[in-house]
Amino acid sequence: MPHPGSSSAGATVTATAPAAGAPRYLFSSHDGYGLGHVRRNTMIGRALVDADPRAQVTIVTGVRVKPAWLDGPGIAVVQVPPLLKGGDGAYRHASLPFDEAVAERGALFLAAVERERPHVVVVDRHPFGVAGELRPGLEAARAAGARLVLGLRDVLDDPERVRAELAGAGWAGVPDLFDEVVVYGERVLCDHEAEYGLPVTPVYCGWVAERAAPVERDDALVAVTAGGGGDCADVFRLGLELLTLLPDHRAVLVAGPYARELPEVRALPAHVRARLELRADAPGCGELFAAATAVVQMAGYNSTFESLAAGIRPVLVPRRSPRREQAIRASRLAAMGLADVVDEGAPASEVAWLLRRPRRLEPGAAAAAGVALDGAERAASRIARLAVAAR
Repeated sequence: MPHPGSSSAGATVTATAPAAGAPRYLFSSHDGYGLGHVRRNTMIGRALVDADPRAQVTIVTGVRVKPAWLDGPGIAVVQVPPLLKGGDGAYRHASLPFDEAVAERGALFLAAVERERPHVVVVDRHPFGVAGELRPGLEAARAAGARLVLGLRDVLDDPERVRAELAGAGWAGVPDLFDEVVVYGERVLCDHEAEYGLPVTPVYCGWVAERAAPVERDDALVAVTAGGGGDCADVFRLGLELLTLLPDHRAVLVAGPYARELPEVRALPAHVRARLELRADAPGCGELFAAATAVVQMAGYNSTFESLAAGIRPVLVPRRSPRREQAIRASRLAAMGLADVVDEGAPASEVAWLLRRPRRLEPGAAAAAGVALDGAERAASRIARLAVAAR
């Protein structure tokens, strides 16, 4: 039965009472402006439930909106006050003072630990939360016998910046408290020990990516997407201009739940607008990419590897601030022959030239370059083994 939950910040709790004997997992999703963290946790949670239908997965997240893919059988959601990253890299709540929002996030996480009694707790990106708010809950979980896992994406940021972060208080005690550190990627793209000085030896489990079933390709379809859509202006500008330059193509523009209204669409001539489909939110882009002949997108984790999983060499338009994560990922994938990269202000004619060339990867090209896309299943397998030990 649902647990009641509300707070002064409007946080909501939707969860189920723990079942005796069932493996229980609690995920904490670091959330900034995008949806990548909670998306990864959701896919790993689904892999856990697919492998063991008894599994109970609870995801703690501060996403302001509830995407179509969040939730599902065996998965419950605890919403906490969202903290969004501004252009200066600092986190803020829309209305609450920062300290109050952080305190409430910590209290709700601790309450989830005490209520769900997880066998494994998986924390995404920041070991103890944005401002250390997860530490009391993690210590309580560990005292109750839970195993603790830290999950890190393939590329974090500029190496010097990450090394400074790892030397700070936000990482103090990680080797002693966490049982395992899992990287959702492979060393071939980023070696966390060599580049960042990670204080533990992580387990690389490959990329967590939706792998859609093969469908018939539409040689006229271009997919344009920018993750959650909060900083999508340059990518969507390219997409709309491409429609004018490529009269024999049509485009599906996935705006994302954070996207603002696009007045440029109304300004398009009717015959161009007729070749454009807008989607405000989508349950992942795997199926769309599988049907498309080309993809133009930012270089965020999830959509980039969904393109590769669909056999497409994407045209990446990486964000370069407040973190350089996307730019680093894009340049390395381009060096591996798996993507093309253009600047945010690139003219549409440059991208159109790329789209007139074949965009499909040779079968097995990603795997041959060392990019494994079964990370959800591999991460779930390791996490499930930790749950057996905890139980």
